[in-house]
Amino acid sequence: MRDHAVGKGLQRAELARRTGCNLETVRYYEKVGLLPEPPRTVAGYRNYGTAHERRLRFVLRARELGFSLDEIRELLRLVDERDQPCAEASAIAAGHLDDVRAKIADLKRMERVLKDMVAHCADGTLPECPLIETLFSENRLTPVI
Repeated sequence: MRDHAVGKGLQRAELARRTGCNLETVRYYEKVGLLPEPPRTVAGYRNYGTAHERRLRFVLRARELGFSLDEIRELLRLVDERDQPCAEASAIAAGHLDDVRAKIADLKRMERVLKDMVAHCADGTLPECPLIETLFSENRLTPVI
């Protein structure tokens, strides 16, 4: 029992609780290599340290901001190598910014289409629903009104 009394490390469940994520999320990020496998105690328990917690928080925050797993992997590589110039991180961020802007444009287009469909369906008396017909349509974000 001495392994747990040391207080230096955390078990997986405690790491998940402290970072506010699911236990399976911790397992997944280990499996895909974003979180290194921790050392084990004499009793065989995983022993996550503050570096694991910090790295997991980084991954979770990057995911909240919409970075892909590959983008996060590249950013973590820069963190791990420490001698890489900020230019590489900037290039990753610039690519992500382009993706975010494209998503914003798609969302604005979707907002216009939904607004038109809601207005067109306001009284609910049409025999065929434009929203449902649009979702069946092969055309992207083109209302069937």
